[in-house]
Amino acid sequence: MQPREAAVMAALVVAVMSITMIHFGWVPHLSVILVLCGLLCFGKAKGLDFGRMQLSMARGVLSGIGAIYLFFFIGLLVSALMVSGAIPTLMYYGFELISPQFFYLSAFVLTSMVGVAIGSSLTTCATLGVAFIGMGSALGANPAVVAGAVVSGAFFGDKMSPISDTTSIAASIVGIDLFDHIRNMMYTTIPAWLLTALLLWLLSGHTAAADLSSVAAFQTQLQASGLVHGYTLLPFAVLIVLAMRRVNAIYTIIITIAVSLVLTYLHSSPSIEQLGGYFFNGYAPPEGTDLGNVAKLISRGGIGSMFFTQTIVILALSLGGLLNALGILPALLSGIGHMLVNAGRATFTVAATSLGVNVLIGEQYLSLLLAGNTFKPIYERLGLHPRNIARTVEDAGTVTNPLVPWSVCGVFIHHALGVPVIDYLPYAFFCYLSLLLTLVFGFTGFTLSKKEAA
Repeated sequence: MQPREAAVMAALVVAVMSITMIHFGWVPHLSVILVLCGLLCFGKAKGLDFGRMQLSMARGVLSGIGAIYLFFFIGLLVSALMVSGAIPTLMYYGFELISPQFFYLSAFVLTSMVGVAIGSSLTTCATLGVAFIGMGSALGANPAVVAGAVVSGAFFGDKMSPISDTTSIAASIVGIDLFDHIRNMMYTTIPAWLLTALLLWLLSGHTAAADLSSVAAFQTQLQASGLVHGYTLLPFAVLIVLAMRRVNAIYTIIITIAVSLVLTYLHSSPSIEQLGGYFFNGYAPPEGTDLGNVAKLISRGGIGSMFFTQTIVILALSLGGLLNALGILPALLSGIGHMLVNAGRATFTVAATSLGVNVLIGEQYLSLLLAGNTFKPIYERLGLHPRNIARTVEDAGTVTNPLVPWSVCGVFIHHALGVPVIDYLPYAFFCYLSLLLTLVFGFTGFTLSKKEAA
């Protein structure tokens, strides 16, 4: 296939997914299936054997099978951390960090903590974010700055949490260990976090009237859950130690789950039947327990919660395999490959692709999957370790989705917080600082790692 024909086909793929997801509001699964059907018909018209195309799709899925398995364990881990009280306890003590004088900074720090703990940016925005918007109104704070701080913290958590689906997708799509990916992201993420904290600190001012009643309400509801105990923070310590010692992600999760279950029986006695329900459907407070907004935060986890992500990963990997079989991706790469002669250009192209998918399609997962799948061969040719492309797609894909007004995250956050994307965008410092730093590091070569010799 010629590069020009491949470019036309790629443009059609993007157009179909853009129209169906943005205009008609389809879930990404349906859009990808529609594209797969069209490409299969295109392949048939080109005379390709269906069995060959199907085999290529299967090989695409096989390239990311680690993610599909890992998601089962992540669902189990979230349930275990919830039922043991680890996540509720971390949130309880986190509320102590709120300072009326430095309200914007407090919002950023706390949403960062909770985002890492629960691994979901949108849940963090829909619960803590709404609470901070309410508190900010009472304190006379600028709602756009509050929303920017919340979005920055929530997406820091989404990016760095080992139980986040985007983090797992980015790592597995290029075939690296989850915790190796998280450690490598620290090079861009920690400076971006510190700079964001500094900017929000500079924007903060003394608040005369401090009404933190909603904070007290959150803490009261957390205590009422019966899950808040100091010793339940131990699983997080185990998780961090094992990750730092470079223990395989699956073994790290299994050990953390085991520790969490032991601690669970120190303060409650769930039956085996209940544990089975928690592990599949996720933890949920006992019926009749009124925990207000906290119920949304702690009702999470379970294998079932991973099905949406697992299926979109399978479909997207199948799409990548089929695009390869049809010669579309190879032709595109041959058309631009001669220009991607160094790490800086490769980083810029991957970042632009991830950002472009967010702008054109508005789908966070596809920004990771399409860019990672497409440009992995380029990084291999340049002798760069695949952890570099995983970091780039997170810096340019995961955290830029909430900056696009028509994206999935942008629409959700606008409705949840009541603040238009265009208003909070200038203050979501972490999101575009991550993108800026990954580009700077790409062109300078700073923190980029080479592929190990075989």
